[in-house]
Amino acid sequence: QVQPVESGGGLVQAGGSLRLSCAASGRTFSSDYMGWFRQAPGKEREIVATISGSLSITYYANSVKGRFTISRDNTKNTVSLQMNSLKPEDTAVYSCNVAGRWGQGTLVTVSS
Repeated sequence: QVQPVESGGGLVQAGGSLRLSCAASGRTFSSDYMGWFRQAPGKEREIVATISGSLSITYYANSVKGRFTISRDNTKNTVSLQMNSLKPEDTAVYSCNVAGRWGQGTLVTVSS
């Protein structure tokens, strides 16, 4: 059974960086889309970034373009999100989605 597990959240000052990782177990995911989503308090979940399978084509929300980078390692079944120049409005619970399955989420808090 697919079970993504996120790690790497925490508290950081505005302008700082964090790297989130998501490890998926259960089978090989080299052909599956992987994505990062976030949900801020009182708001709906929104897409942050996705990466396709074999060609690793990426997509970014406008709000994070140029600051965040999504990458994947198919040998380890992992997807990562490098977040730079963080802003207070990036504060949210970040969740990864692999093959339609959600991880439990990891909290990112950016202080001003």
